Amino acid sequence: MSYLSPLETGKSGAGRRGLMRGAMVGAFALSSPSAINLASQPFQRERAQNAMYAALSAALFCSLIVLVILVLGERSGAANIRRAIEAERTQLAELQRRQAQFSAVLGRPENADVFSTSVFLNELIARRSVSWTKVFKDLETVLPSNVRLEVVRLPQVPAQEVGGENHVHLDMVVGTNRPGAVIEMLKRLEGSSLFGSAAVVNQQPPTQNDPLYKYRVTVSYAQKL
Repeated sequence: MSYLSPLETGKSGAGRRGLMRGAMVGAFALSSPSAINLASQPFQRERAQNAMYAALSAALFCSLIVLVILVLGERSGAANIRRAIEAERTQLAELQRRQAQFSAVLGRPENADVFSTSVFLNELIARRSVSWTKVFKDLETVLPSNVRLEVVRLPQVPAQEVGGENHVHLDMVVGTNRPGAVIEMLKRLEGSSLFGSAAVVNQQPPTQNDPLYKYRVTVSYAQKL
């Protein structure tokens, strides 16, 4: 067993104290801001990033508020539409109920003669209110030269007087040797201020006795009074 002299003991204790002081100084130096290595830990602009995040959050919050307002507005509009539809349905049901009552009254045996007489008188008034001479003159302005008017009559509907005009429907049969002429006639009818939309009801091909194509055409007609 060896013993150290007091001088050696003092030297070794001083060495240990020096090492401890050096370790504490090194730790303090590493923990201080001046010891940060900017190459390995670059400076971050945390304040600018926080401001950007705050602005983004505010924009998203405002967008959420706008969306909530729009959704509430759409719900309110939809509720108003539903109420309007319900009111229209109620009115329609009332009208249908009244129509059923009137139909029941008109359908009674004691009222059948009165109803037939009323229909006949309305048809007679409609026919007398239309000038046939004026009908043929107006048709001459739209019929192509190779289209011949063979039959014209009024359907069983009453005339309507609107703005100084008699609005009726004409039911015609025309004949032509060229089907393309009928297309031209339909264009002229629809382009005229006196006639409206026209429709071909049916057609017949030529026969041995009649070499013309036959077309049945209906068209609305507004005769000026």
